[in-house]
Amino acid sequence: MNARKLISVVLSFRNEEDNIPEMINRLEMALGALPEDYEIIYVNDDSTDRSLELLIERNRQNPRVKVITLSRRFGVEPGIFAGMAYARGDAVITIDADLQDPPELIPELVGLWREGADVVYTVRTAREGESWLKLFLTRIGYRVIDLFAEIHIPLNAGDFRLLSRRVVDTLNQLTEPNTYLRGLVQWVGFRRVPYSYVRKGRSAGESHFALFGKAPITAFFYGVTGFSTIPILLIVAVGVLTTAMASVALPVAIAMAANDVISHFWWIGLGVAWFWGTIIGAIGVVGLFVARIFRTALNRPRFLVESTIGIDAEPPRSVERARI
Repeated sequence: MNARKLISVVLSFRNEEDNIPEMINRLEMALGALPEDYEIIYVNDDSTDRSLELLIERNRQNPRVKVITLSRRFGVEPGIFAGMAYARGDAVITIDADLQDPPELIPELVGLWREGADVVYTVRTAREGESWLKLFLTRIGYRVIDLFAEIHIPLNAGDFRLLSRRVVDTLNQLTEPNTYLRGLVQWVGFRRVPYSYVRKGRSAGESHFALFGKAPITAFFYGVTGFSTIPILLIVAVGVLTTAMASVALPVAIAMAANDVISHFWWIGLGVAWFWGTIIGAIGVVGLFVARIFRTALNRPRFLVESTIGIDAEPPRSVERARI
């Protein structure tokens, strides 16, 4: 008789003590109704509240609840990669820990996986509890990333997704740091199926992603520079166009200045400002890509693991060097 298949759920979190009890209860109900077995892997990204204490207690009650504690704060995506590295499931589901993504939808995602989907990515048709400015800037950001990227990155697709075992293994083999996971999931290919839903507001606590904070700006930067060289090409195009326009306008400007039609200093000042702005912008864009190359050359691991709870197996080969 075939052994039961396993569903792994990975949650990267920081300071979610108010949401952990309800989240685990709802996950246990949703996963317990499936014919597959399950494990719930919480990745602790340097929490300073009682989150870890609550998880230790839940592990005593249900050994399927497991914890990975990182050595310091690494961020959401490194936490997700840590969870995927230790997950043993035939399918791995990533979901936010703040209850904005309904765990009750997991059976629907698993059903699509059973039908042959390797990636079931969720598309948010509405996002409750978020300001119009945040929604507007988020849409603009997604569209810019999709416009520049050499692959299609679905709009309004978040971190709530299901990945088959072979997709997870493929992602774990990638060694580049500073990743944009939504783009990588599209880049690896395989059979992808969308699933639409309405995203709820936070159940409790405050968002860790300020509108103009480091996290969304960093994600936008990694999304643009990780899958496209178009920004550099645009700078080259601006430089060529500027040079061509200057070549045509310069003789005219000289003639007009010689006849005292315009001031010499006006044209000189405008030209210097334009060219310096173009050059500095070009250097800045190229510098962003060079910074990514530098970080990749350092070959540092995405995360470091301080300890684990409920995970008895040896750490996978892909994270052996990252474990303290």
